[in-house]
Amino acid sequence: MVRFFLFVKVGGFGFLRGCQHRFNYQHKRGLVNVKLKWVKDRGLDAVVTAERDLKAACILVSIISSSPQCCLPIYHLSCHRGQLSLPCDLKLSTFIRKFPSVFVESHTFWSGGARVPCFSLTPEALQLYHEELNVLQQNQMDLINRLQKLLMLTQGWTLPLQTLDQLKWDLGLPYDYQHSVIPHHPDLFSFIRLPDDRVGLKLLSWDEDLAVSQLQKNSAIQQKEEDARSGCLAFPVGFTRGFGLKRKCMEWLKEWQTLPYTSPYSDASHLDPRTDVSEKRIVGVFHELLHLTIHKKTERKNVSNLRKPLALPQKFTKVFERHPGIFYISKKCATQTVILREAYDHQQLLQKHPTVDLRERFARLLRKGLLDRSKGLYKKSKGDGVEVDPHVDDICNNQSSSEEELVNNLFYEYDSNKPDEPRIQL
Repeated sequence: MVRFFLFVKVGGFGFLRGCQHRFNYQHKRGLVNVKLKWVKDRGLDAVVTAERDLKAACILVSIISSSPQCCLPIYHLSCHRGQLSLPCDLKLSTFIRKFPSVFVESHTFWSGGARVPCFSLTPEALQLYHEELNVLQQNQMDLINRLQKLLMLTQGWTLPLQTLDQLKWDLGLPYDYQHSVIPHHPDLFSFIRLPDDRVGLKLLSWDEDLAVSQLQKNSAIQQKEEDARSGCLAFPVGFTRGFGLKRKCMEWLKEWQTLPYTSPYSDASHLDPRTDVSEKRIVGVFHELLHLTIHKKTERKNVSNLRKPLALPQKFTKVFERHPGIFYISKKCATQTVILREAYDHQQLLQKHPTVDLRERFARLLRKGLLDRSKGLYKKSKGDGVEVDPHVDDICNNQSSSEEELVNNLFYEYDSNKPDEPRIQL
């Protein structure tokens, strides 16, 4: 698959100079009715598929690791099912047993004498979990800054915890960030009661140094000085091979790139939502939001609740379809995932956060256990139903391409459920 990037700069081409003369920059210009087709990008689809089951497994690891004995019965884990995005017809114990390289099953007896499955972690999983804690500690300032910038994008610098919880995985926040991160920064954050009686997180002070978007930072390197002063910043654009962009759409895109850029951290209440200038501001908001995530992607449903906090018009997510050169919508895993194209070269994330590296190692551990289980290396002992690994140390880590395909075929495709809102003492 061949992909290319188009960096449109104001004044960089004679064609654009002509566009500037015949295009009215005023925000009174109406929204141009242009429809661009969706074309499959196998590389970016593979990025989504590779992380199937990863989020749910990592959440379970965090829950089990936080228990005093690092071992919890299945009924305790079931209380957190709403946060795992598993389908209703899939038993939680069935999901956990898919990954014997991460979870170890044992049994305890309930008061009535019934045998209850309990799950702990393998040494390899525990080691990765502790490495993740160290990475979070070493990069805590980066985490705090990204959380600040997210709240600075919103009206009143406030987000409901329910909305923030939907984004915490993408932001790289720890599972228990409300207790392990927020209380340590009382000068920056505060839990508040919202008018609808939900709990929200509020930023207490504005940091002007953080109120610079990633596009503005990149413009200092990628664009001319006069372009940055004019405020007409252009977004990096890339298309999958075979996209077949029509000339009319290409001309519209080039004109659209020359429109004034409104920072997502500035007040945009004066913009008419029915204009291309306003649409460029919306694109800028999501361009910045995706840059705040560590994987440069998020599920589309995670941003559906951001319309009011981000002061966006109705049907604001239509910008994803109108700008497939900036955003790619993957339809894998029975959901829609919005990916920032410029952040990837085929399947490779260009700038990896340390947490991403750890998650990739954890994903390999999951795939290894799933593959070994499919090959019969984990056998059930008679009578107790517990899976044991007689020679796990002899298993080679390097697998053939055919084995990798087998692993991908074994993964389930899950729908997403809304996470439970945690209880916070105000």
